[in-house]
Amino acid sequence: MKFVDEATIIVEAGNGGHGCLSFRREKYVPKGGPDGGDGGDGGSVYLEADIALNTLVDYRFQRKHKAQGGEQGAGRNCAGSKGEDLVLPVPVGTTVVDMDTHEVLGDLAQPGQRLKVAQGGFHGLGNTRFKSSVNRAPRQTSKGSPGETRNLRLELKVLADVGLLGMPNAGKSTFIRSVSAATPKVADYPFTTLVPNLGVVSVQAHQSFVIADIPGLIEGAAEGAGLGIRFLKHLVRTRLLLHLVDVAPYDGASPAASVRAIEHELEKFSETLAGRDRWLVLNKVDMVAEEDREAHCQAIVDELGWTGPAFRISALSGEGTRELSQAVMRWIEARAEEEAENPEVAEQEATRRRRMDEEARARIEEDRQARRAARENDDDDDDDDFDDSDYDVEVVYAPE
Repeated sequence: MKFVDEATIIVEAGNGGHGCLSFRREKYVPKGGPDGGDGGDGGSVYLEADIALNTLVDYRFQRKHKAQGGEQGAGRNCAGSKGEDLVLPVPVGTTVVDMDTHEVLGDLAQPGQRLKVAQGGFHGLGNTRFKSSVNRAPRQTSKGSPGETRNLRLELKVLADVGLLGMPNAGKSTFIRSVSAATPKVADYPFTTLVPNLGVVSVQAHQSFVIADIPGLIEGAAEGAGLGIRFLKHLVRTRLLLHLVDVAPYDGASPAASVRAIEHELEKFSETLAGRDRWLVLNKVDMVAEEDREAHCQAIVDELGWTGPAFRISALSGEGTRELSQAVMRWIEARAEEEAENPEVAEQEATRRRRMDEEARARIEEDRQARRAARENDDDDDDDDFDDSDYDVEVVYAPE
């Protein structure tokens, strides 16, 4: 199954059934009167967050979805049956946007959460409804109203507490393998992850957090270099960013310069996301001689002028990873407690996330338009999206 984090669909609610024009005609009942029944309401369309799903790939192949319409009324005051509602399952973490109005209709962030995206049509009235003292034999009915139709864009953002940032080959995938049961591909040759990977880090019994490894960035990603910046939207929901840095890169690049390059790309994507709490994680310290390790790492910190938390780890050997995981867990619990006690802090966090969502959506749309314009100039008919070559997100829960 392929990983698809964005899809456009058309949803159409069912039309309401028409009212019936009928008169009672029975033997020995000369004045039966009107007996036309009402139509049935049309079915509505709902989206429901399903924890068993983690990709929108199904909506790439079937884009139009229609609910059942209501049945027409019948004689003998029989009302038409109501159309069945259509419930479309989507992964948890899906944001729903109306493409015509650009309105965010909802954010399905909890398992089982349901959102109505298209209202079914109202039923028509049969002629019985129009009977009165001055109109004993009405020949008037009303038609059912049409169901609502909407063009929607579904945007999936993985749900994680912590996001990993860094250049390709900074050791992000090795780190997530070290601290969780996730098994993203790693190797002893340079390559980059192509899709987000999720891992559940179990610090101790009943204490765990979710960590997301997104494809690495390179300089110029905001202009489309490498895999671009579209996967950065998966960091919008995170509370904390861990910036992994290779302290001994194979190509001799400057670790401090690599950090600044990532910061620059992050600011281009979303200034709000760039202002997120971020910790510096100096990885691959086992590649530096033990007697020179402390001085080498401190030189990187000093060159950056870094004043925030900084950790020294080796994701391959596991050195320092447990201490880092415990520190992250303490930070997450402290923030959660602060938000629970202070509603203003919780509201500030919600506002910050909405702002990041808006900035991310605008930046990705700008990037898409630029790609489309470049393709038109080159007479290239390739799809501007590269989801079809990606694979599924894998979420693995580490054993307690």
